[in-house]
Amino acid sequence: MYDQHGDTPLLQVDDLVVEYPGRRRGTPFKAVDHVSFHIGRGQTLGLVGESGSGKSTIARAIQGLVPATSGSINVNGIPITTERLADRRSLAKVVQTVFQDPYGSLNPVKSVGSIIEEGLLVQQGTLSAAARTELVGDELDRVGLPRTAASKRPGELSGGQRQRVAIARAVITRPALVICDEAVSAMDLSVQAQVLNLLADLQHDLGVSYLFITHDLAVVRHITTQVAVLEHGRIVDLLDGDTHQEQWDPYTKKLFDAVPIPDPDIQLAKRATYAKSQSSTPPLTAS
Repeated sequence: MYDQHGDTPLLQVDDLVVEYPGRRRGTPFKAVDHVSFHIGRGQTLGLVGESGSGKSTIARAIQGLVPATSGSINVNGIPITTERLADRRSLAKVVQTVFQDPYGSLNPVKSVGSIIEEGLLVQQGTLSAAARTELVGDELDRVGLPRTAASKRPGELSGGQRQRVAIARAVITRPALVICDEAVSAMDLSVQAQVLNLLADLQHDLGVSYLFITHDLAVVRHITTQVAVLEHGRIVDLLDGDTHQEQWDPYTKKLFDAVPIPDPDIQLAKRATYAKSQSSTPPLTAS
């Protein structure tokens, strides 16, 4: 059983290394390279970086889906391993995930109500059907969907509504940590803002913590407490509100400079600054 109280961080990742086998018994590929961070209760950590930086591998390791080569992952001081199925089931009570694609992450032949109650069936199997139906209705209310949505199939809903269903499925068992793996990247800006506001409301109401994996720096600014910047499997910066830009790693500056700003004058100024920096760089010469 995971104790959701106390002074220790909810999630503690220490010196984590994850390697994948190399081709034809070659050198293993190090997807995660000595990564350390923690998340407190009711807090949000943004994990950002380009594709292939190791973000999703870290998420899979936290869920016990890939083994750590070295280092440790603890939830409330309990070590996470891939060996024991019982531990994995206990972990599912405290860690849930919302994936990027609401079209692919929901079973298209099941009703919305059946999808949302899946966790209840596994973790609270003694509940009556009537009790489960009531809890599903309460969760639909919480995520801003009508209770009549319980009888629909995912294909009858919009992308934003499907992601609300995925969020309801994730939080109905009241996990302490929800991993949002590019959870809003497939949405247009208006729907994205609505879902981000919903996640913030759930955090306020339920005290849930988030590990928010994204390549979108605008999203990070909207919802996170801290930001860990990944490059080639390593954390190059761990930022909070007290970290000044002059302390940033050059890779972090590049990521944030690439965020579009809806002001043409600012964008022109950024381009001019970039062009000037490029022109002042001496050309490479052959030695």
